[in-house]
Amino acid sequence: MKSNKPIIHHPLAPIFNAHAKILILGSFPSVKSREEDSYYAHPRNRFWPMLQRIYGEEGSLSSVLEKEAFLKAHDLALWDVISSCTIRGSADDSIGDVKINDLSPILQKAPIERILLNGQSAKKYYDKYILPKMTIPYHVLPSTSPANAAWSLDDLVEKWSTYL
Repeated sequence: MKSNKPIIHHPLAPIFNAHAKILILGSFPSVKSREEDSYYAHPRNRFWPMLQRIYGEEGSLSSVLEKEAFLKAHDLALWDVISSCTIRGSADDSIGDVKINDLSPILQKAPIERILLNGQSAKKYYDKYILPKMTIPYHVLPSTSPANAAWSLDDLVEKWSTYL
C-alpha cells in the first residue's frame, strides 16, 4: 500500500575505498544525520565512539572528513540499505515505500569480505531485498542507535569487535 507521506531520498553517498573489506549497512539516515549530512550524527548514537574504542583511537571525529578518513584507514565501507522511503521522523518502524540502494558500486570496486548490518531494521530490508542476490557473508549486530538502550557502549564494543 502506497503512503501519502512524502518520499525522502537518501542524501549521503557511500563511504569506501578500493581496499575496504567490511561493509557496514544501516537502514536509513536519521533526521539529525540528514540535517548534518553525516552518518550517525545524533549525539547519542554510539556508532563513532564504538568504532574508536574498537580501533583504539582517541579524540573526536567531529567532521565528515575525519569520519571518512577513519573508515578508510580501517578498510571499512559505510552505507545504508534503503535509498528512499517514507518515514516519520527517525522511526524505523514507520518506514514505508522502500527503494533499495544498489550496492554494486561498492562491491565492484572493493574486495568486501563480509557485511555487518547495524540493527534489526537494516536486517529486515537487507533480508527482503538484497540477500537473495548476495553471496557475501553477513552478520546482524545490535543497533548503535540511542533507541537501543538495552545495549551499553561496552556491550556494543564487545559484540561488534568480534566482527571488525
